[in-house]
Amino acid sequence: MSTSDPQTEEHGAVQRTEAEQAVAVDEANRVPDASAARVVPAAPDAAADGELRPVDEQLRRVFDAAVRPSPVRVAISESQGLLCAEEVVAETALPAFDQAEVDGFAVRSVDVRSATEEEPVELPVVGEIPAGSQQPRRLQPGQAVWVAPAAPLPTLADAVIPRGSADDNPARVTVTRSFPSAANVRRAGEDVQTGDIAVRKGDIIGSAQVGLLAAVGRAKVLVYPRPRVSVISVGDELVDVDREPAVGQVYDVNSYALAAAGRDAGAEVNRVGISSTDPATLREVVEGRLLMSEIVVIAGGAGGSAGHDVRAALSDMGKVDMTRVAMHPGDTQGFGQLGPDSVPTFLLPGDPTSALVVFEVLVRPLIRVARGSRKPHRRVVHARLLSPISSTQGWKGYVRGQLMRDESNGEYLVQPLGTSGSHLLASLAEANCLITVGEMLTDVPAGDEVQVAFLAQNG
Repeated sequence: MSTSDPQTEEHGAVQRTEAEQAVAVDEANRVPDASAARVVPAAPDAAADGELRPVDEQLRRVFDAAVRPSPVRVAISESQGLLCAEEVVAETALPAFDQAEVDGFAVRSVDVRSATEEEPVELPVVGEIPAGSQQPRRLQPGQAVWVAPAAPLPTLADAVIPRGSADDNPARVTVTRSFPSAANVRRAGEDVQTGDIAVRKGDIIGSAQVGLLAAVGRAKVLVYPRPRVSVISVGDELVDVDREPAVGQVYDVNSYALAAAGRDAGAEVNRVGISSTDPATLREVVEGRLLMSEIVVIAGGAGGSAGHDVRAALSDMGKVDMTRVAMHPGDTQGFGQLGPDSVPTFLLPGDPTSALVVFEVLVRPLIRVARGSRKPHRRVVHARLLSPISSTQGWKGYVRGQLMRDESNGEYLVQPLGTSGSHLLASLAEANCLITVGEMLTDVPAGDEVQVAFLAQNG
């Protein structure tokens, strides 16, 4: 059986199914060994406050809190990658006039209708029209005019004979075959008619859209700006990557990984870095970010003593709901709206893999909604499982995997990665998908079909 890596797709069809909240990374470069060991996702974390809440319900609460930045008008050179916030209507046709598609001779098609190798037609060349010419010219019957590519056609001309298709000299052109009307001509309005929508509201502005905006004469366009996301790490054990950890200390992984995930989702990210859990200090840091963010993410603020300190520091800034979410890894988390603008704020686990999974399941879709995207979720496909996996009943499981495709029949195949444990960041880095295991499943044998979310990166 031959396999190939599937093409990842960031803008696939939106399917609001349970599996759409899965995470995504880059395509893998190797085909995994189908004989890998049985994978058992980590058991849910220790109980947090409150009841167990389904993932879909938590996601609905997150969407309800979305804060979309107001549209702004920017130069088209600065619009790439943003979502268009208006219907751009062409005020002029594109092209605005009949023009030559190639270098050659503008003629009336009726004058060369009878041309053959045996009985060629000769036409006098009565002038030339360069590209950009503003001098109107009228072609008389039985005449030809040399035209440059993109040059306006003279009146009555309706075809262009390519220079290589005619035996020409400075004074006369010999035509050995007929050319129909509109041959090698770009008609006025052929691309866009006056009143047509050139770029639609909600379209992502790429290079082609920028070119089209320029072609219809738009210097600026209304867009949804990238939502601003602030990422903060808390934890007395954390040090930044430019320092040597002492005994009992670890590098701050979360602020770097989550900031990268936010940029991948299309946000403008401010990586605040490590903050003290001292209530006054943390409150000052968060208050400052609430003033300039549409989303705030605090990693390490969901569980343990650090989580207690974080919740205490934020208690007078708004409500943070610490209800456990029925997912693993990452069930211990918090979400609320803080500050006078009710900014959505997430408290994520301190474990980097759990934090990344929660970010992809809940934070990333919110970023996509906040930037105006009609498709907030990753693409989801069905794939045949190559090794068995187990899950915990009542929790939705997210299992790291490598997705591939059988070249012989186009079937998607998926190989689970890693072993038990939510902390295995290396296996997430190797993954190109997440397998979603429903709440009612405990064992999924090899050969069964599962839902899989692509993990795609730009680039």
